[in-house]
Amino acid sequence: MNNETNPAHDTQKGGHKGERHFFRFHRPHVHLHSLYGDDWFALKAEKFARFFGTPTFLIGQTVIVGVWILINIIGVTQFDVYPFILLNLAFSLQAAYAAPLILLAQTRQSDRDKAHAEADALHREDLARASDERLAVAAHQTTMLVDLVRQNTQLTETIKSLTERVETLTIEVHKQVIASASSATR
Repeated sequence: MNNETNPAHDTQKGGHKGERHFFRFHRPHVHLHSLYGDDWFALKAEKFARFFGTPTFLIGQTVIVGVWILINIIGVTQFDVYPFILLNLAFSLQAAYAAPLILLAQTRQSDRDKAHAEADALHREDLARASDERLAVAAHQTTMLVDLVRQNTQLTETIKSLTERVETLTIEVHKQVIASASSATR
C-alpha cells in the first residue's frame, strides 16, 4: 500500500488527511526542494541577500559610511584619507559579493515561483476535471430522472386505463347481477 492511500501513514507522520490533500500538488516538485531549502550555505546566502534590501541595512550602511568619512575628515584617525580608497575598496568588495548573493536569491525565488505556478496549474486542472465529472454525473442523473418520469407517466396511463376497464366491467357485472336478481324474484 503506498503512502498516498494509507491513512495510517498520515497519523504516523502526525499529519492530517487534509494536509496530505493540500500538498498533493507539491509532491511532483519534491526533487526541487534541495535547490531552495536544504543546504546551509544557500539558506544563509539567501537570508543575507534579502537583508541587503532592508531599510535596516541601508540606514546602517549610511551611518557607518558617514562615521567613516567624518572620523577621517575631522582627523580623529588617518587610516583612510580623503579619496577614501579603503572605503571604495570596501564598497567594491561588498558589490562583488552582493551581486552573486542577490542572483542566488533570485534564482531560488524563481524556482519556488515556478514550482508554485506548476502546482497551481495542476490544482486548476484538478478542479476543472472534478467539475467536468460533477457535470457528467448531473447529466446522467438528469437523464435517469427524465426516464423515471416517462416510466411513471406510462404507469399512470396504464393504471388509468385499467381502472376505467375495471369500472366498466364492474358496471356490466352489476347490471347482470341486478338483472338476474330481478328475473329470479319474478
